[in-house]
Amino acid sequence: MEALAPQELVSVRDVFGIDSPLRAPMFAEATDFVPDIDPAYRFNREVTLALLAGFTHNRRVLLQGLHGTGKSTHIEQVAARLNWPCLRVNLDGNITRLDLVGKDTVAIEDGRQVTRFQEGVVPWAMQRPMALIFDEYDAGRPDVMFVIQRLLERDGSFTLTDQNRVLRPHPAFRMFATSNTVGLGNTNGLYHGVQRLNHAQMDRWNIVAVLDYLDPAEEASIVRSRVPDLIDAHGSGLVEAMVAVANLTREGFRAGDLSTLMSPRTVISWAENVAVFHDPALAFRLTFLNKCDESERGIVSEYFQRCFDRELEATFELDAALV
Repeated sequence: MEALAPQELVSVRDVFGIDSPLRAPMFAEATDFVPDIDPAYRFNREVTLALLAGFTHNRRVLLQGLHGTGKSTHIEQVAARLNWPCLRVNLDGNITRLDLVGKDTVAIEDGRQVTRFQEGVVPWAMQRPMALIFDEYDAGRPDVMFVIQRLLERDGSFTLTDQNRVLRPHPAFRMFATSNTVGLGNTNGLYHGVQRLNHAQMDRWNIVAVLDYLDPAEEASIVRSRVPDLIDAHGSGLVEAMVAVANLTREGFRAGDLSTLMSPRTVISWAENVAVFHDPALAFRLTFLNKCDESERGIVSEYFQRCFDRELEATFELDAALV
């Protein structure tokens, strides 16, 4: 039986390593819906405080940023340390109003066909101690967005018209969302398919936080922690060059020169593949370059050459003892 409410307040400084006197509510035990803790995760101070305000004071928090910055992961890692159950829903074009609200289904009981109402994601989650996370919030269909709008009120109820029921949210129900834009649509041409959001709905989000990519030194530290074989002096310089390439792809993406970029996850995969192939150039081609549009590979190769001071096409193997 899952707990109905958090049982204790914990120090934000002790749990998240953030210099703050705040205390946050925490459940005593984890359930199956609580994400696993990533011990190497690095928390952004401002974003973490915004998310903690959502958990502690039931504020609706929208987290915006480029893809690959770890928006959803940041919410999950905060929840993991608070033992707070989470449910992620990706608002892609396949999610419909019925998926969120629910629908009648036919079942066989005692040899007869009977109609039963099957709750959708929203009524199921809001009746439980649950953090409901809407991913790709700015890509949701208009009919889906209006289902969510009433929930954005702090004590927003939810009406099931087919059932003549009004649901009240559980005291430990929380709502978050992630988006690539701030509701203004695809103004810079980077994200096709996102919608221009209703201003009345955007106004209902109590807190809007922005998450950017990590500082290069922090990102390099994370990569080394995930790939211990690259911790030595030689590997350290290699990782810094890899992160430098990743940052150039991000700048190119923002400028519209590239249609894809290297996320921190991709950099980690690249480092892991370096440990496999002992060749940073080959690992780079297999990890990232082959995913790029053919017309953009020359730009990406130039980024590699600039950071490694050698042609991408040249094979250069590392001493196997070093990786």
